[in-house]
Amino acid sequence: MSEEKEILILAIESSCDETAAAVVKNGRDVLSNVISSQIDLHTLYGGVVPEIASRKHIEKINQVIQAALDEAEVTLSDIDAIGVTYGPGLVGALLVGTASAKAIAYAAKKPLVGVHHIEGHIAANFIEHKELEPPFFSLVVSGGHTHLVRVNDYGRFDIIGRTRDDAAGEAFDKVARAIGLGYPGGPKIDKVSKQGNPDAIAFPRAHMEDAPFDFSFSGLKSAVLNYINGCRMKGEAFSQADVAASFQKAVTDVLVEHAMHAVEEYHMDKFAIAGGVASNSALREAMAKACAERKIEFYYPSPVYCTDNAAMIGVAAYYEYRNGTRHGWDLNAVPNLKLGER
Repeated sequence: MSEEKEILILAIESSCDETAAAVVKNGRDVLSNVISSQIDLHTLYGGVVPEIASRKHIEKINQVIQAALDEAEVTLSDIDAIGVTYGPGLVGALLVGTASAKAIAYAAKKPLVGVHHIEGHIAANFIEHKELEPPFFSLVVSGGHTHLVRVNDYGRFDIIGRTRDDAAGEAFDKVARAIGLGYPGGPKIDKVSKQGNPDAIAFPRAHMEDAPFDFSFSGLKSAVLNYINGCRMKGEAFSQADVAASFQKAVTDVLVEHAMHAVEEYHMDKFAIAGGVASNSALREAMAKACAERKIEFYYPSPVYCTDNAAMIGVAAYYEYRNGTRHGWDLNAVPNLKLGER
């Protein structure tokens, strides 16, 4: 896609437990990426409390936006468009972001571009991999989403597989809580698994006969809980590290198997992972190995671009802007927004 001129996007992200703003140039260069995390606060409650999250977004959003502009050394007059996440996510958090973006766009007379949160996660791969262009396959593994997506073009997607119940990130959080690690589950299981034996416990891997690319992690989660309860009922100790490592391997095996099946079935030679769980070291290692064996180019973002951030929203907003997407002042939060919906 040729560049006609320098285009600067001010992006705003507030869909869950992080308030973020960024300035992105031409969809590939991040001039600033400011994040105010609420993880320490929500850890006290064992997970995200929506009302607390919304209040914190209100407190921080103006500060974060100004910090992003200052760090990029630009003003609103330099900005070409305002990008904002409008779904999916926690409705209260999304409302804070969309209201702020609409106010700024209206006051500064700038175009408003609403962005799908998952589209942002996929677009995060463009930041550090300048050579990556569609078409390619992507596995999106975030807190509430596990999708296998064929990226046909910028902003054009086909969902090939999805979770039938718990997403991988949700399973990580629930298992982490069950074995006493607490919130957030993903990073803590990743860390403790390094001291465990991934083959110690044979947890199940779910497969759907009618939909070979779909996922299901509810049965795996239940198997872990049953194993722990069984040990406690018999008065037997269990290894936290072995349970974590065995669970993590069961999740990783299924993600890798389904992803490689899809890549081969659709004859793709480029594959990317995205979302919070994409920062998991075991998943990255297994995916890299599987792709190398098949001579598939493998892409993944740095951890800072895997978790929720505004830079990825700025990248997605740039390509939506170039595709002609514009939203009016009636843009609203859509907590259950489906990928590809407009």
